[in-house]
Formats: sequence, C-alpha cells, structure tokens
Amino acid sequence: MAGTEDWPGQQPELDEDEATYCRRWGAQHAGARELAALYSPGKRFQEWCCVVLCFSLVAYNLVHLLLLARWEHTPLVMLGVVAGALIADFLSGLVHWGADTWGSVELPIVGKAFIRPFREHHIDPTAITRHDFIETNGDNCLVTLLPLLHMAYTFRTQSPEALEQLYPWECFIFCLIIFCTFTNQIHKWSHTYFGLPRWVTLLQDWHVILPRWLNYPLEKVGFWRRLEDLIQGLTGEKPRADDMKWAQKIK
Repeated sequence: MAGTEDWPGQQPELDEDEATYCRRWGAQHAGARELAALYSPGKRFQEWCCVVLCFSLVAYNLVHLLLLARWEHTPLVMLGVVAGALIADFLSGLVHWGADTWGSVELPIVGKAFIRPFREHHIDPTAITRHDFIETNGDNCLVTLLPLLHMAYTFRTQSPEALEQLYPWECFIFCLIIFCTFTNQIHKWSHTYFGLPRWVTLLQDWHVILPRWLNYPLEKVGFWRRLEDLIQGLTGEKPRADDMKWAQKIK
C-alpha cells in the first residue's frame, strides 16, 4: 500500500527525445486528456453497482462477525488483522506492478476499464485526487465481491458450531477484503496534499496507512526485477512499453 513513487518495479530509462516528450506532465498532457476521455458512462455504471453491492455485503458480514465475537477469539483476530494488512500490501503491489508494467489500453474489456487508470495516473499523478469516491474505489469493490459473497453464503448456511470454528479465519478474510477495498482510497490520500481530515493525516504520520511494509525485502531480493525478466523472457514483451507510448503523446 505504498504511494505511486514507491510502487514496485523499475522505472523506464529515457533517452533525450523521450525525456523531452515526457516533461509536460499533468492534466494538460495530450495522453492524459485522451485517457481521461475514455472514462465512459458504462464504466461509471459498473463502478456504482460494485460500490453499492460491496458495501452492502461488508455491512452484512460485519454484523454477523460482531454477533459471533467472543473474547477468546481476540489473539487470533489480532493476528488476522496483521496478516490481512501484510497480504493486502503484497497483493495490491502485485496488481499495481502488473497493470503498470504489462498490458495495453487497447486490450478488449480490461484495457479501457482497468489498465487505463494506471496509464493516466503516471502522466497526471494528481488526476486521482479529482476522482470522486465511486471512481476511486469502484474497481477495488469489484475485485472483493466474490469473497464477500462467499462469506455471506457461509454465514447463511453454516451451523453455529461450524461458524465458531471458522470465526478466526473469517475475520482474517474480512480484514484482507477491507484493506484491499481501500488501497486506492489510501493511494488517493497520498496525493492529496491539502484538506485531508485530521484522522487521515494522523494515520499517515503514524505509518498506519501507506507504509512500505514489504517493499524493502522484495526489492532486496530483486523480486520484481526477476519477475519482469522472467515474463519478458517467456513472452518477448517489453516492460512498460504501453506506458511509454502514452507518456510520449504530444498532441
């Protein structure tokens, strides 16, 4: 759950001509304007549906977890919170690295819907601060729908005795879902330099949100570089080629 500047993976090396093309970052960059224009009413509708469904299921599952809570669950629940945060940190980094490094906006379905925001963000890093709650969190809510539905189904179909045994595991899954759901919101806050609520700035100052928990060990062992080399060797695709194409647009 690190900031844009701290997301894993190598940055592309620019020659002199590429650097000239890429100097005009921001909302007025030609690539940024074109990418922003690809945000469609259909995409907006999908995000609204996902946000409403996601938070309805979060509320449903939270109520059941609270009703089943026991003091003796506390140690395992606390462990689940920490594990959920760490795994969400890795998964969000993996997804961000993958969307940053591979794929194209021209890909059917996923290109305009899911890769486009990553390309826009690299050209216009503050664009995310102009996105409302729905646009910021819609895709993350989509990703978490299946595990939330499975959890709700478990609460509806399992016996009280079975739920007692499953409780620590369900708490872990719930925490993992919550952290994954809000990674984009936390990312947005990292680029919002004015007007944040005091409780958000306190969490940032205390490194509760946006810490680089797993960046150091993964970078230390060359995890991202080795993974890029492996994929490039298998597919022949050059990392961040599509990213550079959009950055070089000048009109």
